[in-house]
Amino acid sequence: MARLLAPDTLVNVAEFTVSELSQALKRTVEDTYGHVRVRGEISGFRGAHSSGHCYFALKDESAKIEAVIWKGVAGRMRFKPQEGLEVIATGKLTTYPGSSKYQIVIEALEPAGIGALMALMEERKRKLGAEGLFDEARKQLLPWLPEVIGVVTSPTGAVIRDILHRLEDRFPRRVLVWPVKVQGEGSAEQVAAAIHGFNALPEGGPIPRPDLLIVARGGGSLEDLWSFNEEIVVRAAAESMIPLISAVGHETDVTLIDFAADKRAPTPTAAAEMAVPVRAELFVEVQSYARRMMLCWTRGQDSRRNELRAAARALPAASELLAIPRQRLDGASAGLPRALRANTHAHHRRYARAAAGITLNVLRAQVGHSAQRLGITGERLRHCTRATLRHRRDRFEGLAIRLQASKLANEQAQRMRIARERERMLRLAERARRALATLLDRQQARVTQSGKLLTALSYRGVLARGFALVRDAGGHAVHAAAAVNAGAQLSVEFADGRVGVTADGGGSTRSEASKPSSAPSSKPAAKRVSKPIDQGSLF
Repeated sequence: MARLLAPDTLVNVAEFTVSELSQALKRTVEDTYGHVRVRGEISGFRGAHSSGHCYFALKDESAKIEAVIWKGVAGRMRFKPQEGLEVIATGKLTTYPGSSKYQIVIEALEPAGIGALMALMEERKRKLGAEGLFDEARKQLLPWLPEVIGVVTSPTGAVIRDILHRLEDRFPRRVLVWPVKVQGEGSAEQVAAAIHGFNALPEGGPIPRPDLLIVARGGGSLEDLWSFNEEIVVRAAAESMIPLISAVGHETDVTLIDFAADKRAPTPTAAAEMAVPVRAELFVEVQSYARRMMLCWTRGQDSRRNELRAAARALPAASELLAIPRQRLDGASAGLPRALRANTHAHHRRYARAAAGITLNVLRAQVGHSAQRLGITGERLRHCTRATLRHRRDRFEGLAIRLQASKLANEQAQRMRIARERERMLRLAERARRALATLLDRQQARVTQSGKLLTALSYRGVLARGFALVRDAGGHAVHAAAAVNAGAQLSVEFADGRVGVTADGGGSTRSEASKPSSAPSSKPAAKRVSKPIDQGSLF
């Protein structure tokens, strides 16, 4: 075999071009497998292509095959393919030489049930929805113009570049990227850890805390996006204190994080558009507001100026308004010196009357009277202070005696109570011990009685008294001799074991007639016939 496969021996073998080999494989597959029916779950379906054809894959738990539906067939189908549905596809197998893979060209499609992943997703959606993680009341409003935006995505994909370019075009903001795996084993844990990590950043720390989070990933099949259906990611999104935008997959892709996020974006680019407004539009809007404000201010000034002119024309002249007040001022200024002199004379008379009543003896008498009242008040104050102190001292001494007596009485009462409780506890312990012993005796007697009853009712006791239990070949007990056929295999159980026997042809037997006695008798001897021997039923 080695010589046959040696390179020197293959020199004369005919050569194939790649196209010839691909065409040969194509003919072999198409001739061997004509029309086939394949059951599987639709994966990677993104709707009809721009050409009208539909491209996706059929898969099960261990294999995957590419599928295509041509435009004409897709238009005539009543049942349209959907991502995650389990279907039965009818078509023919062929190969696609451009990528060296085989595929099925579907001619008919019918549903076979929801796929395993979709069923799991629906079950998890119902469970988390029942916990309230998808309620609208939990969702937060997005900041109008965030200073810092946190992005959770793969650093090597096109998603982060699309987001950065879109932010640069609309309104440049500071972006913090937390690199994670967005597909495969461990990706769900990394995404959840990134969301928790952004929320754990302190305010005013060396790394600024984001005002908005974007969880983004490009399109893919249901398996590719399954990390964002994991419960750990959904719970992390629902618990985030920072407003979160979910931008996973394309517009037709739906994951569970979309329901828990505060806002769902159909694409990562749309998430960047939701995050910030357009700066140029803001400039135009601000300029529009400035023009409108200046126009309103100018219009208001013109209106007030016209109103002022109209009011000025309607008002009388200033000389006419001030004529009467000027006359009043002249009259008041003329009577002011006369009023001042009269007021001075009135105050002088009042001072003279008051000075006539004030003498040195009167002041001395008032001072002496005040000193006497002060001395009496001080003496009364000293007596009251002494009486109050004496009353308070007596009261405190009485309270101290009562407190000491109450303390001793309370201590004695507590000791007596402790003693009574100790005696009660000992009595209850003794009663519990006696009750436990009585209960154990009753249970022991009950167990003994049950054992004796079990022994008495057991059929093995009957076997020990000399009886036997007969069973047929099927292990069933035989209750009558008429139930045994000739040649039947029987099992006879004794107290010390079992014996296999074979039944003979006789049924119930009778004993021979007893022989007549040798002694003569006047009456003929009666024949005694024995009855058939039958054990009866042991049960």
